[in-house]
Amino acid sequence: MGSKTIKVVILRDTEIVGKSMTLAGFENREAAEQAFAAALDDAGLRADDVERVVATGAGRGNAPYTERDISEVASDARGVIKLYPAARTVIDVGAEEGRAIRCNEQGKVLDFALNEKCAAGAGAFTESMSRALEVAIEDLGQMSLNSTTAIPMNAQCAVFAESEVVSLLHNKVAKQDIARAVHDAIASRIVSLARKIGFEPDVVLIGGVAHNVGFVDSLQRALECEVVIPDHPDYIGAYGAALAAAEG
Repeated sequence: MGSKTIKVVILRDTEIVGKSMTLAGFENREAAEQAFAAALDDAGLRADDVERVVATGAGRGNAPYTERDISEVASDARGVIKLYPAARTVIDVGAEEGRAIRCNEQGKVLDFALNEKCAAGAGAFTESMSRALEVAIEDLGQMSLNSTTAIPMNAQCAVFAESEVVSLLHNKVAKQDIARAVHDAIASRIVSLARKIGFEPDVVLIGGVAHNVGFVDSLQRALECEVVIPDHPDYIGAYGAALAAAEG
């Protein structure tokens, strides 16, 4: 039950047999019901075929059909360790929040740090900056890879950063260099969380922002190591919740 999207994963044992994603919108419970129905359809199942439902995410308290819920931190760690047993650090960057998690080989959370709902360390920041640059959000990441000059972005708030972007444009700074600065700024925030918990490899990146190649590039440069990205990084939290449901 994320702030922007709702993801549903259905497992048979530990194998994913159905999944779906929908925008949360203003009525996130209704959206969750629609996502659940879509996942059932994807799996070729009926609602009464599902033995147990566990919710996670910022809106988990409003999730339908659930027996219980677990925190995003716990579900992230559980999902990642199931897929990548060698992982010891999870970085999850979604629309409105970023978090770094250190866990052991059993998926037990040893420490974590959150971005405290600050847009400057989450996907909402790139959306705001893409509007200021008049560039499609889908193109912002690729554009940053074409940067030839690293420039600092001093603003630590999305509101002030938008004004800074406008000033940079007026000063004829290339859009690709500004795009890189945007991603470097987000990565800096996230890496500060990772260093706070004492991150160690392997590092796995999940959440919707993992699809952004510009952010991935900035993050790896800031961490000074490569990160592992699952095939469907935005579903890992839901997958971890489904694993918790499978365990009872």
